[in-house]
Amino acid sequence: MFNVERPRRGPDGTAGFPPASDNPWARSLWLDGVVQDLTPRAQLSGDHACDVAIVGAGFGGLWTAYYLKEADPSLRVTVVEAEIAGFGAAGRNGGFVSSGIAGSGARYARRSGWDSVRRAEREVLHGIDEIGRVVSLEGIDCGYKKAGALTVATTEPQLQRLRARVEAKHQSGLGPEDIRILTADECADLISGPEGLLAASFTPHCARVDPARLARGLARACERLGVKIYEQSPAERLGPKVVQCKNGRVSADVVVRATESYTIRERGQRRKFLPLYSLLVATEPLPQQTWDELAWRDGLGYGDLAHLYYYAIRTMDGRIVVGGRGAPYRLTNPIAPDNERNAHVYERLCETLREAFPAVAQARITHHWGGSLAVPRDWCMRTTFDRTAGLGFVGAFGGHGVTASNISGRTMRDLILGHSTDLTSLPWVGHHTRDWEPEPLRFIASTLIHQTLASADAYEERTGKPAKRVGLVAPFLPPH
Repeated sequence: MFNVERPRRGPDGTAGFPPASDNPWARSLWLDGVVQDLTPRAQLSGDHACDVAIVGAGFGGLWTAYYLKEADPSLRVTVVEAEIAGFGAAGRNGGFVSSGIAGSGARYARRSGWDSVRRAEREVLHGIDEIGRVVSLEGIDCGYKKAGALTVATTEPQLQRLRARVEAKHQSGLGPEDIRILTADECADLISGPEGLLAASFTPHCARVDPARLARGLARACERLGVKIYEQSPAERLGPKVVQCKNGRVSADVVVRATESYTIRERGQRRKFLPLYSLLVATEPLPQQTWDELAWRDGLGYGDLAHLYYYAIRTMDGRIVVGGRGAPYRLTNPIAPDNERNAHVYERLCETLREAFPAVAQARITHHWGGSLAVPRDWCMRTTFDRTAGLGFVGAFGGHGVTASNISGRTMRDLILGHSTDLTSLPWVGHHTRDWEPEPLRFIASTLIHQTLASADAYEERTGKPAKRVGLVAPFLPPH
């Protein structure tokens, strides 16, 4: 068993998870481990004028600011943030700089053609290296290490999905050097896999990163270039030429929204995204003897192909972080601190750790946290810019934000500067998605989806046969 107690309800009704940090901004392992002070920057006060105003200091907003200021140092670029830079999904994700495109290639192709999808797949691969380039150039200490990713299959239905997924990638223009299937024996060169491993796919195009250190380091790089960042300055109104905050206003020729799942808090935006939580746990730093037993290549990403899948990463300080396994969606107040921890998901993640990595059975669980991601109705990301209104949008990353946000930031730079490039013709540029259904339909649908996927995993484990029931909810699911 793990050296961790099953969550219990205390007198205040809270679960007995690992203790949270005393720092109100340290909401994840990553933010808790940031070396630099998390004290908020100054708030916006009074009237402020600039050329480009960006709302949101997550990855989407920070990359946009960074590339704009790098391309044209004369631009006056301002970022306003409701909390602190990296407070949202940027500082709470799984630490993967991954290669999957955000959305369905087939859906993009219906509008833009398959050639644009093939170019998009290649651009995502480039985006991983581009992040590494900036990390090196700016001296950002975030543990960036590119060692690839392994996705394992432990049942026959998972193996079928694995083969189909690799074949689809090959049809979209990637080759065996980009993604290929490994036998169980071949996987042993990368990690000591779980019992019952049948096969896995491997891609060299994935990197490990401490996302909070990346976000905080990127914010400092923006400031060195001359970007102004105001924190604890939530935008109350965002429109053409103006961002109105509680204690001040920014007037700008261009306004870019980069608020991801927090967009739904604005009046009239509630149905733009389904704010889904991804929950994670982290072990204490593990001794070298344990890493020798695991034989886990440093920097290698890891995950499975269950319907309620999990992902795992080896951190820069020698921990294992595991996330996924389906956090529930809440009808009321869908983005709230109470949603960042869940007793049932916590138990499932601890069980996953024990089953996938028996060598860490005695490890102490030190952190349990979560973050919300913005899921559009068709799961496809988008980058849009209305030059007449001076309004831009980057986001809808649907769980692929670490890499996708970098691409979107460079694309928004080109759109604002009026440059026609390969980036501005990618399939998510100008893409539009219809809104989600109103509540309670959205809540009922998300609950049924979660129950269906959980029962499908149980059925496949028990019978070794694909669960056909998944087809009933497939239109609402991300592509795999």
